[in-house]
Amino acid sequence: MEFLQSIFTADNVRFLLSGLQTTLLIAVITVTLSLFFGTILGLVRNYNKGIAGRLAAVYIETFRNTPLILWILAIRFLVPIPAFYSGILSLTIFTSAIMAEIVRGGLNAVQKGQFEAAYSQGFGFFQTLTLIVIPQCFKNIVPSLLSQVITVVKDTSFLWAVAIEDFTGKGMILMGRFASSQQVFTLFACMAAVYFIINFTLSGIVRWQNSKNNSGQKPVLAKV
Repeated sequence: MEFLQSIFTADNVRFLLSGLQTTLLIAVITVTLSLFFGTILGLVRNYNKGIAGRLAAVYIETFRNTPLILWILAIRFLVPIPAFYSGILSLTIFTSAIMAEIVRGGLNAVQKGQFEAAYSQGFGFFQTLTLIVIPQCFKNIVPSLLSQVITVVKDTSFLWAVAIEDFTGKGMILMGRFASSQQVFTLFACMAAVYFIINFTLSGIVRWQNSKNNSGQKPVLAKV
């Protein structure tokens, strides 16, 4: 007990919790921005066959096929903004490409007859997308979106490499203060447990959503 008390003092716990707060804040902002930009990218790539669609495809494939840590380092050292914002920016531009492909999958899952039915009722392309297709798309991709949220939470741990004091960064700072390897590994195990609890909870939501979607209910065409 004394051994644990020497590690998890009140100051150390507050220090770690402040890092956890930073981690969750970065994750929430990243997911929100990435979903917005990813939706735009997915729509452009899926429905624009011109230069805009090609540029969206290049963006998506570039970030999907390169390491996240590369962009974290590049943005941190090449873009003159504070570390906290560079972390959000790097995660957002990377995750937006992943979100775009998730959105594209949801769009392609919407039956093509939805467009024909909407056009027959006098809807334009934009109205059909915003009122009929996109709502169905997001309903289809909820499990995939939640899975990506889990990935984003884990990916924030890379930010300590550029001195951003998130949960992992704070933990690494504390580890440097301990002389005993037993203390270091105990703290490391505690950090891993916190990540596990957060992501296991989110995984439970994903499994629940998947079971709900696979409960045997057939998709109903939107009425227009």
